[in-house]
Amino acid sequence: MSETNAPRSGAKEIQEQAAIWLMEVRDRTDWSADDQAKLGAWLAQSHAHRIAYLRLEAAWNRTHRLAALRGGRAAGSSNGKLLPLLMSVAATLAVAAVLGTRALSPETAPAKIYKTALGEHKAIALTDGSQIELNTNTTLRIASDNARKVWLDKGEAYFQIKHDATRPFTVTVEGHRVVDLGTKFRIRERADTVEVALMEGAARFEPADDTVRAYPVYLSPGDVVVAKADSMSVLKRAPQELSNELGWRRGVLIFKHTSLADAAAEFNRYNATRLVIATPAIAKVEIGGTFPSDDVAAFARVARDLLKLHVEFKDREVVISR
Repeated sequence: MSETNAPRSGAKEIQEQAAIWLMEVRDRTDWSADDQAKLGAWLAQSHAHRIAYLRLEAAWNRTHRLAALRGGRAAGSSNGKLLPLLMSVAATLAVAAVLGTRALSPETAPAKIYKTALGEHKAIALTDGSQIELNTNTTLRIASDNARKVWLDKGEAYFQIKHDATRPFTVTVEGHRVVDLGTKFRIRERADTVEVALMEGAARFEPADDTVRAYPVYLSPGDVVVAKADSMSVLKRAPQELSNELGWRRGVLIFKHTSLADAAAEFNRYNATRLVIATPAIAKVEIGGTFPSDDVAAFARVARDLLKLHVEFKDREVVISR
């Protein structure tokens, strides 16, 4: 392979490299065991590499959209024309894969919808003994014909699931699927990121699109998956840290060595009155403590009395500055 097969890190570069590899695999007549080993090494470098390659391969197999490119050498891109075209196709197919995934959970699918307003908390008891708790500003759907099939459309939820090997409990969220294996877990969807934290039991994390042959990730207690469109990582967190992150179930927010900026952002998830950190220099100042999630004023008083910061109460805003 050429030097273009050096490891890449950005989403665009990963898609481009996946397209190059796929063209090589499909078109070369002299593909060798050494080439296969190099491809295997690239796939093993990260989950993002595997996802990009397998999505592109699956899309090729389904639609043959790359058939017009066959006969060209992907690695022979010195003329500067083929790689941009490959990049365009890879990006298009990646978008198609995402759209295909979202089609698995259309808004028109028969389902019962549960929502919480800003600052609201709601508990749902399922007929099988499982329980789901919705955090602030969350939308969740449960299939009308299968209470063990759920979509988290936005927000955050905590799941306590009764395991049934014959009827898996699945949660689909932003192109990913969590399959319960007898579990207590939390899922949070925000912007372009999905976070799944496992408290007890076991779970499987995988693409929601069954045509994407990506390797599933099996989670153990303390594992936290952070997944974006082009990357995924698995972290380990202490039980107490995971417990603190579930403080909202008791109506509190628990901070430990938390920056003012992050604490303010967390409060703003629950309250119409917004916390504003007006001085960039204090955004990284750390704060700790347990606060009622609906008491912005209590947080502001701590910032004023303990951190000696200036606090100004305005209409629907609490401004904290140096």
